[in-house]
Amino acid sequence: MNSSCSRLAPSPTGALHLGNARTFLWNWALARTRGWQLKMRVEDLDGPRIQSGASDAALDILQWLGLDWDQPVLIQSQNLSPYLEAIGRLAEAGLAYPCSLSRKDIAASAPQEGEHDTIFPETMRPPDAGEPRRFHWTEGTHWRLLVSSGTVPVSDQLQGDLSFEPSTECGDFVIWTVRNEPAYQLAVVVDDLRQNVTDVVRGDDLLPSAARQQLIYQLSGQDPPKWWHLPLVRGADGRRLAKRHGDTRISHYRESGVSPDRILGLLAKWSGLIEEPALLKPEDLLDKFDPKLLPMQDVTFSKEDEAWLMA
Repeated sequence: MNSSCSRLAPSPTGALHLGNARTFLWNWALARTRGWQLKMRVEDLDGPRIQSGASDAALDILQWLGLDWDQPVLIQSQNLSPYLEAIGRLAEAGLAYPCSLSRKDIAASAPQEGEHDTIFPETMRPPDAGEPRRFHWTEGTHWRLLVSSGTVPVSDQLQGDLSFEPSTECGDFVIWTVRNEPAYQLAVVVDDLRQNVTDVVRGDDLLPSAARQQLIYQLSGQDPPKWWHLPLVRGADGRRLAKRHGDTRISHYRESGVSPDRILGLLAKWSGLIEEPALLKPEDLLDKFDPKLLPMQDVTFSKEDEAWLMA
């Protein structure tokens, strides 16, 4: 029996759009054609960004497109115990520490002009950062992972062998938030371990996260999964697909009378499976699927693509 397992992990911070759908579809096809298990997880630990009803809407859209999964849905917010156990172990090992500094405090102390993410420099660690302690959250405090210097090699099934240096790219990053919830980097590692995920498929904007998550795996005494990071779908301006490029939500096309077969045809073209978009059923797409055909450059959502959808 094939013991490999992947997962679909939508986040209810907004409606599913064409870019998300292409990644989920490719992930689904990879799992189904290789006989893997495919599990579902709703990543709803993003506090104020979570939109009411978005979880159910995302699952409904994925099913409408013809995707399926093998296990009951895991909803992160329903049980924080696994995350508390994980950060408790890291804290007791002297690998995590509490911090009350805000982004503004950090930026004021170590300004990084042009940086998207605020880098937490080693010089801002408290003197007792590496001491073993019990995890205890207090108001206005978050917890950070103690990040050692050095490179982290990431072997990606699509992008090849890469190298990152989290200590200089982000520094000690947050693993427990001021909202008393696990941060993304910790939560996904805990969930992938408890769901027995062996292969993670997602957009290549998350490649730096792979290095940070590998640190958590390593410090937790666990092996990381195989990584599959897909090039992104972008607008004509070269920026990642978003509201500024018009309404690219799958629900918008569905409400406009566009069939799932038509959407699948465009996503298949973007995945290198067909040269021109054509009406496709999910089973047709599986017949054509080959991960080696995936274009390794970013996809541009063009006027011709929009015209195909709305034809």
